[in-house]
Amino acid sequence: MPVSGYRSWVSEPLVVNATDVERETWSDDRGKLGFRTIFGGLVVPGDFTAGVSDLEVDGWLGHHRHEPAEIYFVLDGEGVLTIDGEDHAVRAGTAAYIPSNSEHGIRNTGTSTMRFFYAFAVASFDQVEYRFTAQGSGS
Repeated sequence: MPVSGYRSWVSEPLVVNATDVERETWSDDRGKLGFRTIFGGLVVPGDFTAGVSDLEVDGWLGHHRHEPAEIYFVLDGEGVLTIDGEDHAVRAGTAAYIPSNSEHGIRNTGTSTMRFFYAFAVASFDQVEYRFTAQGSGS
């Protein structure tokens, strides 16, 4: 059943400013970050879910796994992305492909907010089941 503001068609173009999407935050064992899921779920159903995440100075997303593969594209800032135990320095302009069920986490190591775009090949963020490795690790 359609929800107010729900787009029930995918054949129409849709242009969305990230600031028009409600920002969610985590500040617990999963990490210390904010994110806006721009496509997927209530904004527009379809074949993918995408959004923007922000990590303030010392922000992080804990090591986790999920079934769908994911991509990151760093928009601003710098940090360290760990995939299957290997650290990768990332900064604005860096793209990363994270295979299905690969353990990964990211942390801001810079002096300003780090922002990155993320995308999954699933229709809704609700279809991504996060399985955290060591909650509260901060790394």
